[in-house]
This record gives sequence, structure tokens and C-alpha cells, in this order.
Amino acid sequence: QVQLVESGGGLVQPGGSLKLSCAASGSIFRPSAMGWYRQTPGKQRELVAVMPNGGDTNYSNSVKGRFTISSAIAKRTVHLQMNMLKPEDTAVYYCYAQLSGTSYWGQGTQVTVSS
Repeated sequence: QVQLVESGGGLVQPGGSLKLSCAASGSIFRPSAMGWYRQTPGKQRELVAVMPNGGDTNYSNSVKGRFTISSAIAKRTVHLQMNMLKPEDTAVYYCYAQLSGTSYWGQGTQVTVSS
């Protein structure tokens, strides 16, 4: 079964940087898309950045210029470099992958931006 496990979350001060990583295992092979979403309690899960296989990354307007996504599907890894972090970036971040019309999600990693 496909599993996505996030790591790298934690507490960081505003203006700081943090890098999230996602390790995939199971039957994932050249998924149609991989990326990151985030969610705050009481709110819907929102797009952070998604990279289609062989395509250009789609970034949320709120993170453009600050976050950078990278992936190495052959190594089953997805990363999210977060710079110039703001308190509103505080959320649980989820790794995402789509394969054969099915969406897969990691368990999430908490990112807290606070002074």
C-alpha cells in the first residue's frame, strides 16, 4: 500500500526558514502529480504547491516567492523549502501524491511560526 510520511516540521520564528520532506513507499511509480497542502483546525485543506509529472509547479499565491517545491520521484522524495515564514503559514502540512486517479496523503507535520 502507498504511504507518504512527512518530516521537518517544527517551531520557527517569523522570517525564518524550514524545509519539509516527504518519503514515499509502496506502489508509487511516476505519479501524475506530487506536492503539498496545508490545513488549520476549522478550515479546509488548501493548496500550497503541486508539481505535475513533467509539468510546471503550481504555487498558491500566498507562498509564491517564498516557498519552493522539489521532487525526486525516482527516489520517492518530495521537499518543500519554506523561506520568509509568516505566522499565517502556521498549519499542518500534508504531502500529496496522485496516481491512477487516486489521491494519497501523508499523516501531516506541524509547522508553527511564532515569535
